[in-house]
Parts: sequence; C-alpha cells; structure tokens
Amino acid sequence: MTVAPSTVYEILRSSGIDPAPRRDGPTWRQFLRAQAAGILAVDFLHVDTVLLIRFYVLIFIEHDTRRMHLGGVTAHPTGDWTVQQARNLAMNLGERSRISGFNP
Repeated sequence: MTVAPSTVYEILRSSGIDPAPRRDGPTWRQFLRAQAAGILAVDFLHVDTVLLIRFYVLIFIEHDTRRMHLGGVTAHPTGDWTVQQARNLAMNLGERSRISGFNP
C-alpha cells in the first residue's frame, strides 16, 4: 500500500504530533555500522525430523562479527525458556568481554 507523504503528515498533525526536525546526524547505515557491536539479531527456526517430530531452534547472531550462537533446541518453546536462553547468552557475552578486556 502506497501512502502519500501528505497523508502521513495529516495523520500526525490530527493526532497532535509535530513533524520531526531535519537532522544532520548519521544516516541509518552509518548508525547501524557504529552500533553493530551492540546489536544482536534473534530468530527461531524449526527442524522437522524423519519421525515427524518438530524441534525449535533459537539462534542469536552478532551483527558486527556475524558470529552465530545456538541459544537452544526444544520441542516445546515457552516464554520462560526463551528468556532463560537470552540470559545465558548475556552471561556468556559478558564473560567474554571481561576476558578480552572490553568493559562497556
């Protein structure tokens, strides 16, 4: 669906939201490159076995190094399980940064 800029302006104006000022800051690409060391992508994928059992795989990807981390594999992912895997990764990344001397 294509929306004209004037339509977006009218919607924002009628909602009481002023347009953002022009910024001389970095472009989106420059911003992502500068922040890449702190950005992680997360994805769930599924694997179906020959016995028709579905396993869910949680993957974390570091943007700057493109290093992948296996979060875990389970047949029944839950919110609690997913949060625990993220905590485990955060602890591992924290330990790695402490060992390498990087201290944000």
